[in-house]
Amino acid sequence: MKKISEFDKHAYNIIRESVSSFLKEQADKLDSPNVMLLDIAPQDHLGAAEHFIKAKIETADLNKDANATYTIDITNNNSEIIPNESFDIVVCTEVLEHTLNPFSAISEIYRILKKDGILLLTTPFNFRIHGPLPDCWRFTEHGINALLKEFTTISITSVEDDMRFLMPYHYTTIAIK
Repeated sequence: MKKISEFDKHAYNIIRESVSSFLKEQADKLDSPNVMLLDIAPQDHLGAAEHFIKAKIETADLNKDANATYTIDITNNNSEIIPNESFDIVVCTEVLEHTLNPFSAISEIYRILKKDGILLLTTPFNFRIHGPLPDCWRFTEHGINALLKEFTTISITSVEDDMRFLMPYHYTTIAIK
């Protein structure tokens, strides 16, 4: 079994700190008792619940043992379980790379977001293959824009690696339906 490199540990810490900072910053602006939020696959980390204190949070996960509100495959249409336009905010952090069809996942997220709903998305770029498997994709900002083509406003921020030009650790993205 190969040991995790110091770079991988360093990158992991940067990514986790960035995700947490991103969610805190967004919660400071968006958290309210009137907000319905869906957090996709938050079981390994605190996810949105750490920062969104007032919002009504529900969770979705593929793994039935995750004790999520909804056990679903986000790449499928789950309209019999989650109605159209159910959520004000969807949080999807470090998940898309694990889907077999990220375009279908984004389509499903778009379906369940209310009009003017907000997607808070993070995706790794310069990070090793990791679990839960499968780990299928890495997205550039161009790929993220292609995935989110149906959204009206997209703001993508890269978390740069100063030692590797054009190889950011990951991206944080805000997209409005």
